[in-house]
Amino acid sequence: LLHYTGKAIADFDMIKTGDRVMVCLSGGKDSFTLLTLLRLLQKRTHNKFSIFAFTLDQSQPGWDDSALRQWLSDKEIPFEILTRDTYSIVKEKTAEGKTYCSLCSRLRRGIIYRYATEHKFTKIALGHHRDDLIRTLLMSIFYQGEISSMPPKLLTDDKKHLLIRQLAYCQEKDIIEY
Repeated sequence: LLHYTGKAIADFDMIKTGDRVMVCLSGGKDSFTLLTLLRLLQKRTHNKFSIFAFTLDQSQPGWDDSALRQWLSDKEIPFEILTRDTYSIVKEKTAEGKTYCSLCSRLRRGIIYRYATEHKFTKIALGHHRDDLIRTLLMSIFYQGEISSMPPKLLTDDKKHLLIRQLAYCQEKDIIEY
């Protein structure tokens, strides 16, 4: 995993000296793996870039981030867990029987981008892996008739943010095993 993460960073010129990388930490296996690998690479480069873990608490019922806070503190990783009640908005605006995904992701993305701008992060790191990129490609082909996927490195439409997906060469089965 470390090899493939480093290879993706090099192949797509994802991280440069002095970059301030905001790692979006959802609490799932992919983002935990990404953060751990980036921390190792950061140490190997003698801190030529900085990392910061950002978690968005969307006020979903049952959310408990105490273990997450403890893990980040134990690892001495700078972080913030920001609470924004997007859950209530999505519940209110989404018709019965419809999926929350589209509205939820737009709200989440807006908060992430705003936070990155306000705190002057140069890159936003996401935990999407090779299987996610392949799934997105197939869904795009089958459901929209288009050939597109999530690129490993993406400049947002407003040209303000660079999204990077360092796990682009990593298989989900390897992340699960890790």
